[in-house]
Amino acid sequence: MPIIKMYTKLSPFQRVISALLFGIAIGIFVGEPAGDLEVLGDVYIHLLQMTVLPYVLVSIIGGLGRLNQSMASRIGLRAVKVTLILWLAIMLTLLFLPLAYPNWQTGGFFSTDMTAEPTAFNFVKLYIPSNIFASLAETIVPAVVLFSLLMGIALIQVKNKDTLLSLTTNIGDSLMKVASYVAKLAPLGIFAISASAAGTMEVEELGRLQVFLWVYIVAAILLAFVLLPLIIHMATPFTYREVLSTAGEAAITALATGTVLVVLPMIIERCKALLAKHGMECEETDSTVDIMVPTAYSFPSAGALLGLGFILFSAWYVGAPLGLDQYVSFVIMGALTAFGKMAVAIPFLLDFFELPADQFQLYLLGSIVTGRFATALAALHGFVVTLLVASAVLKKLKWHYFMQAIGIHLAITFVVMLAAGFTLKALIPYQYEGVQTFESMTALNASTGIDPYEKLTPLSLAQQQQPRLDIIMARKNIRIGYYKASLPYVFKNNHNHLVGYDMELLNEFAKDLNINMAIIYLENNDDEAELLKNGSIDIIIGGHSVTPLRALNITFSDTYTYHSAGFLLNDARRDEFSALYNIQTLENLNIGVSNSRYYQRIAQDYFPNAQLTEITDVRLFLKGKYQNVDAMLFSAEVAAAWSMLYPEFAAIVPKELTLKAPVGLVLPKGQAAYIQFINTWLKLKQDNGFQNKVYNYWILGKNPKAKQPRWSIMSNVLGW
Repeated sequence: MPIIKMYTKLSPFQRVISALLFGIAIGIFVGEPAGDLEVLGDVYIHLLQMTVLPYVLVSIIGGLGRLNQSMASRIGLRAVKVTLILWLAIMLTLLFLPLAYPNWQTGGFFSTDMTAEPTAFNFVKLYIPSNIFASLAETIVPAVVLFSLLMGIALIQVKNKDTLLSLTTNIGDSLMKVASYVAKLAPLGIFAISASAAGTMEVEELGRLQVFLWVYIVAAILLAFVLLPLIIHMATPFTYREVLSTAGEAAITALATGTVLVVLPMIIERCKALLAKHGMECEETDSTVDIMVPTAYSFPSAGALLGLGFILFSAWYVGAPLGLDQYVSFVIMGALTAFGKMAVAIPFLLDFFELPADQFQLYLLGSIVTGRFATALAALHGFVVTLLVASAVLKKLKWHYFMQAIGIHLAITFVVMLAAGFTLKALIPYQYEGVQTFESMTALNASTGIDPYEKLTPLSLAQQQQPRLDIIMARKNIRIGYYKASLPYVFKNNHNHLVGYDMELLNEFAKDLNINMAIIYLENNDDEAELLKNGSIDIIIGGHSVTPLRALNITFSDTYTYHSAGFLLNDARRDEFSALYNIQTLENLNIGVSNSRYYQRIAQDYFPNAQLTEITDVRLFLKGKYQNVDAMLFSAEVAAAWSMLYPEFAAIVPKELTLKAPVGLVLPKGQAAYIQFINTWLKLKQDNGFQNKVYNYWILGKNPKAKQPRWSIMSNVLGW
């Protein structure tokens, strides 16, 4: 068939690009049903990951084991020094990438991840493999790498090692063969991934992905045309032009073929020719080239390390940028996990930094573009590292100029990334819709009847002596009181309707009893006990925390949810409040607190050196009235809702701050039957899943109604 003939004539790269475009077209045409192809994409991903760690194991052991002791001593230390400094320079480059990510206003609902215990950094498990097979099974890349390095170094001193070296070579070649078989499935895998993404992904997600692609390309250009050739130019006898002209063919070939393996002989040949041109060719430098080129191929290159920048992008993408305290972990963990290639490194780091695992699908989409730049950079990296080590072996490497070149590169990167950030923000359209999203929220279920209730009216003395539940049932409505807006428990939406978590509960309660709701605004809570007692109101809602003194005068229902202690603060200061210890060491700290004496005392226990300022209305804090207050200690669930309306503010839960406050409905004292009924009803709604559904909607923002089928040509244009 003509189509098959055309396909067979395409190069592997052209096939992958065609599959990508075809997959996007199918996703747009079909829409959400294309998401079913995700399983094929998952199969392809697992096949990619299957050979990576075994190959890392045998390639590092074999690569190091082939060295003899004298050669290793001459070359090894210099190679390690050069490689580590270069890795550090590249990882520092990555830390500047977030400067280019547009400072878009963001705000989101509360997430349970905010209160989840962070993954403990288990240094021993990550780096010291007590059982290498367990480390391989659990994909603990740093431990596998360390084991491989130690085995390779130990193998250098073993006499009868030819059999083992031959075995590592054969296993490595076999694994490469398996990888080549999997590579033939790339068009199918990429088609499935792109079709699934195009059919289910929102336009905004694709728009944000282009931010990563542009920043990656700019960073790749900086590494290829500034860092790597500049180091050679300043620190060795070779010139900037010589490096780019000599290594250019290898880099372009790697870019076109998508693999560095095919250009290794070319790199070896060109390196030796350039050394000979400068009178530096000798037995030592020839051995250095023969060892360093294949060894550099087995170790993380500039292209591989640059791919780790996706972790920083992913953190920005989900609105939780890595804090300064996490950068050290990122640099160390990133360099070590890069041994395992991106198919293993990215999922591992996403999990380590508690970022959504499905972000890896986004990375794979972008890798169609970034993968080519990565291979070109890897070829140039191998060329540069080899020349640097060869120069160091002959003591012609100027280390101080080496460091100066890195400093110049980082300065240029800083400026370029700042400029890129302004450019991307100007060119890529973005509009913050958090305010509209929150204010347009409506009740999950149809509302029961609402009876007018504009003036507080006590029950008669005779009625006050009767069971409150009997009065409610006879009157056919329940009188509900609320104070000022308490997001997201009770507030008015943009249609001027009272909505929220508690309103949803009481609406369901009224429907279950076949009664209406009578709702009234309360000015203050000074006389709430009397209002509840005389029947002016039957219940007060608004996400009220249970406190001892208040419980003396009123009755709280059983706890139906919790407030998680956190901070509401200016987004620019979130790093300062990321951990409890950091907050406790801040000088002249002023923390805003509610008017609850109970929780004020707890706040003083947590932050003994802080000044506490009572804030009765959170809106005044958000509007800048309390300029001297650094942050407000607040319910994280409530703070997240307010941050959507005021996106310049953020809600955070510092590490090690695990305080939770129980929340209950406010009920009258002395009405045992009524209170017991309320508690029984709450238990019933918890057991049948209603409370969970309401919590997911009003607290977590998971709207089952909001998910609309993706636009597609098939359904929206053709009507199929």
